[in-house]
Amino acid sequence: MNHARWKTRRTRRLLGEAVEESSAYTEAGHAFALGQAVYDRRTELGFSQTELARRAGMTQPQISTIEGGDSVPTLPLLTRLAKALNASLTVELNGDESAFVFAPRRDGDGPSGGNAPPGRSSAA
Repeated sequence: MNHARWKTRRTRRLLGEAVEESSAYTEAGHAFALGQAVYDRRTELGFSQTELARRAGMTQPQISTIEGGDSVPTLPLLTRLAKALNASLTVELNGDESAFVFAPRRDGDGPSGGNAPPGRSSAA
């Protein structure tokens, strides 16, 4: 292959060229986006990984694995995470793009009694 003609995936996208993504690449992107959303919400609340793990009935290494994009949690685990983060979780999947948003709950049913700071966390 002539490397002078080689373009990165990002460059091809910026030039408007078609870019086919492998399913593994797409899945890794989804896992990373979820991990970033968990991290953003956790730090917004001022929780350590250990504190979030305690609130969600998990271990700190499990939280680290999720935040690192190295695993995709089950729906029941996502439900526990959302509750522990005093947030509702919205998941948007559109082909190879994804968005995970932990929106603060205002109903007072969460572990912090509805006193979470305003804002939302997402990643794409």
